[in-house]
Amino acid sequence: MNVIIIGAGPAGCEAAFRLANEGIQVDLIEKENSTGGNLNNWYQLFPDRKSAKDLNTILSNHLQHPHIRLHLNTEATDITREENGKTSVQLSDGALLTGDALLLATGFKLFEAQRKEEYGYGIYENVITSVNLENKFINHQITMRSGALPQRIGFIHCVGSRDEKICNYHCSKLCCITAVKQAIETRELLPEAEIICFYMDMRMFGPGYEEMYRKAQEKYNIKFIRGRLSEASENQNKQIIIKAEDTLIGKPLRMTLDLLVLMVGMEASEGSQKAASQLHLTQAPSGFIQPADPHYGNNRTNQEGVFIAGCCSAPMNLTDTLADARSAANTISEWLNRNTQH
Repeated sequence: MNVIIIGAGPAGCEAAFRLANEGIQVDLIEKENSTGGNLNNWYQLFPDRKSAKDLNTILSNHLQHPHIRLHLNTEATDITREENGKTSVQLSDGALLTGDALLLATGFKLFEAQRKEEYGYGIYENVITSVNLENKFINHQITMRSGALPQRIGFIHCVGSRDEKICNYHCSKLCCITAVKQAIETRELLPEAEIICFYMDMRMFGPGYEEMYRKAQEKYNIKFIRGRLSEASENQNKQIIIKAEDTLIGKPLRMTLDLLVLMVGMEASEGSQKAASQLHLTQAPSGFIQPADPHYGNNRTNQEGVFIAGCCSAPMNLTDTLADARSAANTISEWLNRNTQH
């Protein structure tokens, strides 16, 4: 039995390992030159502040399994369902793979902050994204473009999520807790700075998240303002002038910041949308691939033999992504055994 997995992020790596342990041959396809996907963009994870690099190493080491063939720097250019129920995948290197089942673990892409022109990303030098800030954590230094230390830093939640203007109605689920984590990490590097989070609603859904939010306020003195940014501009000192509204007290705000951090949300990846088109998979209005059933078939699709895992179906945190990958591997294993018996 052979399973083809497209995408070697956390979901793809975990599912490949679990299937391989069942004695199933796996071809794992990854378009980049390394595994890990978006996990490579992060320094520490929430809520325990575990090193993202350490987890990435564990996932990568699992791929040394003899039943896993890893195809790096390789794209799935064409996917076809055969009449015999198998799936053929044409690779960019010219190879043709045939599998008894196909698992899409094509992940997500981060919202392109330039699309929110009013926030000034790509225009003003001291407007950055949450991913840019993670890179600063890796280097253990947060500075403005000039090299000066910022004295007042603003975090803007829900950039590219829950936004009717850009037709992204979904919640990306992770922006709130990521902002809390990053605000704490910023405080540790800049103990004298003023740190302010502007949020729509604080969605602390996971275990340990609410506690982390409370600690951010009580221990780290991080301020939280319920309000959405309407406009950002730049003064002659390269500081960012923002206009917002405190929706709890109903008053407009005008504030000068040294650094503005945009918490970019998740969108369906190009790989997910391409695979959905080629395989005629049902997609949600958000563009993510829709499961066959949200309760009892969340790893299945409307096409028999085609399965999904991780953030190709919806925004998920890393814990849920890994659990979903294990669920997908179990679902595929059961499906293969049942089909083989028949």
